[in-house]
Parts: sequence; structure tokens; C-alpha cells
Amino acid sequence: MREKEIDERIIRATASHSYPMVDSKPEHIMEKVLYATDELTGLIGAVALMRPSKSVSDLEVKSVKKKFKTPSFAAGCSRDVIQAGADMLGWTLEDLMEKTILAMRSLTQETE
Repeated sequence: MREKEIDERIIRATASHSYPMVDSKPEHIMEKVLYATDELTGLIGAVALMRPSKSVSDLEVKSVKKKFKTPSFAAGCSRDVIQAGADMLGWTLEDLMEKTILAMRSLTQETE
């Protein structure tokens, strides 16, 4: 990334989203959001695919929260990382889920 002269903030955020597998702990808001949402977007995507619409457009937090509590569902999405990310941001789990769903909806709308 440095060879391509990518902004150092982007490089750091990219590295820190793999914390604690790397030594770079998320410190800045962008790093914390990326850390918190990386696993969560996978979970949300899996929940959305189970819906008749197969979309986040009509997905509610309660549906994501229900599947969050089922460890065997989207088992590769670490609930511990998602919760730690919410804690780092000082947000409730529900707030993190809602903001992430809304962000994913906005991206879906852009591609339609």
C-alpha cells in the first residue's frame, strides 16, 4: 500500500481491523468502525440472505440480534469481535447493528 502511496491512515485502519491478530490496536474512529463492522457485515449479510427479499432493505435490528445470539448461525462471524468493536466505540450492540444496516442499505441503493 505504501508503494502505491496510499494514505497512512488507510493503511493503519486496514491493519488494525485484524486486531488482536496484529499489534495495531484500533485507536481512531475510522479504525474502530472498520474493526467493529468487518465481522458484523458478514453476519448481517447472512441474515439478509435468509429473508424472502434477500436484502438489507427490509432488515430489522431485532432479526440480526436474534441470529447474533445463535452461535451456530454464521459461525465464522466472531460475536466477541463484534461486541468488542461496539464497546470500543462506546455504542450499544443495537446501535452498532442499526448504523451498520443503514450503511449497508445506502450502498445497496447506490448500486440499484
